[in-house]
Amino acid sequence: MSTTTPLIQATGLHTHYGASHILRGIDFTVGQGQTIGLMGRNGMGKSTLLKSIMGIVKPSGGSVHIKGRAMTGAPTFEVARLGLAYVPEGRGIFGNLSVKENLVMAAGPGTKGQRDWTYERVLDTFPRLSERLNHGGQQLSGGEQQMLTIGRALMTNPDVLILDEATEGLAPLIAREIWRICGLIRESGISSVIVDKNWKHVTQITDRNVILVKGEVVFEGSSDELLGKPELLEQYLGV
Repeated sequence: MSTTTPLIQATGLHTHYGASHILRGIDFTVGQGQTIGLMGRNGMGKSTLLKSIMGIVKPSGGSVHIKGRAMTGAPTFEVARLGLAYVPEGRGIFGNLSVKENLVMAAGPGTKGQRDWTYERVLDTFPRLSERLNHGGQQLSGGEQQMLTIGRALMTNPDVLILDEATEGLAPLIAREIWRICGLIRESGISSVIVDKNWKHVTQITDRNVILVKGEVVFEGSSDELLGKPELLEQYLGV
């Protein structure tokens, strides 16, 4: 067993939206260098879990620790300062800024002073963006916006990259490019949490997978374990 402090540790997490009880006692951990797949049908609590970790939504019970520090309900900017980069569903780029401005504004060293992801490296990783540096964010296609959002997150040199709906609504060719990039991120040693409906692609790059049903963890295990249980895939992911 590794004694290393987890980068993210949520314990017994409960979150409500008004009277709706969304998360029901979730335990969720991300270790150093791990790639975690977070799965489940729509409305099962995946985005709420990510937002509860990031401080966007305040949990109503349980705890969130980032690198061993108690951060339950802390402001999002404080969570980000500890090395978490969040790519939300819907992307959240600045449409009135150019591609270059979106990237440069996020640039900075990581928590250990690392500057592995430079402007040049991001453009090498996303050649399509380098052809559109002066385009405004709103002029990009959905796939290009997703690349920009991931690129911008990498410019912060994060310890953990959280990717909500990685390839949602993207053309197959663009989706394939996003999966390629997720593989590169994994190889670079950055931990990541990936939410996506395409479990076949997710399980190709993840170390561990977590399935949520109605705000509770119903499966946690390796990709091999999950793929060895087709009845779970059918029951919980509808395949």
